[in-house]
Amino acid sequence: MNHPNQKFTFATSNLPTDNQPVECLGNTFENEADRRAYFTEQLKDKIQQTEFKKISGFPQATEEAILALSDPPYYTACPNPWLPDFMKQWTAASQNRSYHREPFTADISEGKNHPIYTAHAYHTKVPHKAIMRYILHYTEPGDIVFDGFCGTGMTGVAAQLCGDKASVESLGYRVSSEGTILESQPDDNDKNTWKPFSKLGARRAILNDLSPVATFIAYNYNKPAPALAFEQAALQILQEIETTLGWMYQTLHTCTKEIDKTTIKKILLGEIDRPDSITLGQINYTVWSDVFTCPECAGEIVFSFVAINKDTGKVREEFPCPHCDVRLTKRKMERALITTFDKILGQTIKQAKQVPVLINYRVGKQRYEKTPDQFDLALLEKIEQSPIPYWFPLDKMIDSHESRSHKRLGITHVHHFYTKRSLWVLSALIHKSQKAESHALQSLCRFLFQQWAVGFSKLNRYSPGHFSQNNRNLSGTLYIGSQLAEVSPRYAFTEKIQRIKTAFAQNQLKTALISTQSATSLELEEACFDYIFLDPPFGSNLMYSELNFLWEAWLKIFTNKEPEAIVNKIQSKTLANYHVLMTNCFREAFRLLKPGRWMTVEFSNTQASVWNTLQTALQEVGFVVANVSALDKKQGSFKAVTTSTAVKQDLIISAYKPNGGLAKRFQKAGGTEAGVWAFINSHLKYLPSSKKSKAGELEFIAEREPRILYDRMLAYFILHGYPVPISSQAFQAGLRQRFSERDGMIFLAEQVTEYERQRRLTNQVPQLEIAVSDERTAIDWLNNFLKKRAATYQEIHPEFIKLLGAGWKKYEILPELDTLLEFNFLKYNGTGNVPPQVHSYLNHFKDLRNLAADDPELQKRATERWYVPDPQQAYDLEKLREKHLLREFETYRQQTQKRLKQFRLEAIRAGFKKAWSTRDYSLILQMAEKLPKLVLQEDDKLLLWYDQASIRQEELEGRKGEMENGN
Repeated sequence: MNHPNQKFTFATSNLPTDNQPVECLGNTFENEADRRAYFTEQLKDKIQQTEFKKISGFPQATEEAILALSDPPYYTACPNPWLPDFMKQWTAASQNRSYHREPFTADISEGKNHPIYTAHAYHTKVPHKAIMRYILHYTEPGDIVFDGFCGTGMTGVAAQLCGDKASVESLGYRVSSEGTILESQPDDNDKNTWKPFSKLGARRAILNDLSPVATFIAYNYNKPAPALAFEQAALQILQEIETTLGWMYQTLHTCTKEIDKTTIKKILLGEIDRPDSITLGQINYTVWSDVFTCPECAGEIVFSFVAINKDTGKVREEFPCPHCDVRLTKRKMERALITTFDKILGQTIKQAKQVPVLINYRVGKQRYEKTPDQFDLALLEKIEQSPIPYWFPLDKMIDSHESRSHKRLGITHVHHFYTKRSLWVLSALIHKSQKAESHALQSLCRFLFQQWAVGFSKLNRYSPGHFSQNNRNLSGTLYIGSQLAEVSPRYAFTEKIQRIKTAFAQNQLKTALISTQSATSLELEEACFDYIFLDPPFGSNLMYSELNFLWEAWLKIFTNKEPEAIVNKIQSKTLANYHVLMTNCFREAFRLLKPGRWMTVEFSNTQASVWNTLQTALQEVGFVVANVSALDKKQGSFKAVTTSTAVKQDLIISAYKPNGGLAKRFQKAGGTEAGVWAFINSHLKYLPSSKKSKAGELEFIAEREPRILYDRMLAYFILHGYPVPISSQAFQAGLRQRFSERDGMIFLAEQVTEYERQRRLTNQVPQLEIAVSDERTAIDWLNNFLKKRAATYQEIHPEFIKLLGAGWKKYEILPELDTLLEFNFLKYNGTGNVPPQVHSYLNHFKDLRNLAADDPELQKRATERWYVPDPQQAYDLEKLREKHLLREFETYRQQTQKRLKQFRLEAIRAGFKKAWSTRDYSLILQMAEKLPKLVLQEDDKLLLWYDQASIRQEELEGRKGEMENGN
């Protein structure tokens, strides 16, 4: 048996080295090592500059830690100062060409079982194959793609694999011999035909993230990987770990003679040789159980022995105390605590008691299970008494949601997350990885072992229903279960090494550029990116800086939490703070994106407040939303599967940066009606001509609906500081005069042909689905209902009442149906000709067909029927309704109560719109104070008015102050 303090050696003679000349940024180096050494010295000089460290998002780390992790100029574990140099090279080589794309509208479903995806168990990842579809749609070979929240770097992988024929064809596309990529589309005869839409060729990628561990993972995914050399190095490290530390994972299989505890200790201490009567097995994993105390008799209860149903492996709802037989539940019990001296901290601490209850081991190829015996307990005692000869992190957990729950268990520092055995082995693995021959191999080995900072920890739950006990932690949380699986190195890594080798075996990716900093400020020239893909944090969904704590501790480099865009009470970050941070990120993305180009934003949060915050932030910086579709990643994280605020399908927002032509036309037209139609004419070009579901059915394109178009135009005018020169009804009338309408959607003349062709192929009319939640959506539903059939109050009422359920906003006054009808629609009273809207509906009845508009029988049947007014009538009604709403808004303004409890949201919107048009920004701010915070957060129109009014009011007060000071 080897002594635990035996020194490691690292043989590298059989590992290949790269001694080829290397060119980088105009310099030629003898090999990669020289290139890295040269740029590392330059990076060292940069880091020592005070101004460089002030860049937003600069990580919390020593100079040594940053340099050790970085591979400059391609990847830096801090802001990358070489990005501008690469951009000059790339943009000089790019060609100016005409560009037009409709938004990518197909709903995507990509699984997570690809070897690349499973190579690292990060919290969230978008499958690279899903991102490839977007990149192929929006870009050409050589285009520059940016991801400001890159996570594990899947956007970089996707961008580079767009040049790999096999990868592109795996998406269901075809690639011609000339490199043209074709997709299957139905022709006029509804037969599939292959049509070109993109070209084969790698795209260039710039990746950025605030998290150092994220960019480290992204770097390893996006560089040429010596897969065979990695396998050799990793297996060699694992072999040496087993040689030197394998004694820690031995267990007694058989013993033909009685053996006492003293003899066992002597064997473990190496004082005597192991007798032939003893057969040892190699541990795969050890199961540890929490220990609780009975509230009645104070007896100790081993959770695994009492609370677990052995047949199902699940926790029993009730179980008897083994000491007093009282009926218990897990909630009724308290954890047993032990007091121990922490030699590392040099102080006495209290921790939750855990004991080993099961050992899964192997002898040869045969597996066995046993209850820990004297040998196992003596072995654990020996390990506890031995010092660890390698470095390991001693960092204290940051104050967070996660740390507060762990504090009750006595887990406050990094080393508390591990058994002594796992901590020892993990520190040895990290130490060994740093001895590999080249930086590339060091990085890959560290990539392998570093991710086991979680897999080796107490976060690894025991799941008896699963074949493997590897990586059983709950994604998206630092939850510690009551049953833990402590795995051995051989059990953990043998399969993982092969998996990573498989993932990188064909990896000839050129290195993407990677930077570690905030996405709010990149020192690059504007309009330099061809496409942007963003998967940002969503409110309080995941606290990345907290969840990355263990990984980053082993890397010796931590996330700078100040610019992290999350909602977090402990960090005093509200939804308003999140809004500011995301607005700044989107503003930088808008600055860097070329005009007329696209940005894709992934969204995963069911809270309306977060959704509206994100949409408002996009609009405020100048982006225009053109489409929202779904991305199904097939599997979900813990929070995506079980919590009420998580969704199983992510939403994909397609937004564009208006081209320079629109900006010039709008500036010339100012806040006039000509500016309205200039925007709409441009916006319609960016919308899809048609959209189909997975089943091949034609879908309603919500962005082409007149009210949505009005909202987009409204946001654009507000953003540019102009009052809206046209009412909603006049706008809708103008749409129908200037553009083509089909099935309730507005099209340019050149788009109608394609839509009608698709409609003929499906022989089906798409329907607009309206979820009624407030007065506005109730009016929309009535409008949709009455367009199909002119109806009496008695016919409308039962259908309307069905819609008014739990979805109605609690602060919104529920208006009476007759009020909604009176101010938005017209009713035929039985005199004069029957209106065309009513006549056309009644003409469907056999006995009323072909009757004149003044026919008495037709008039009788038409009486009391409500219908949608024509544009002029609608305009008059809207004026009447607006006066009514403004009177109600005035009553709210005059109320002395601090907060309005219930109100008509339409009245608030009308009041804000009027105040904006008269530049009464203070009134908007004053009334916003009276509204519940949730109202502003969940209503994108009010939030946009409020934000812009805040900016304008601040500007007015600033100018006023300058005038008073005589400037």
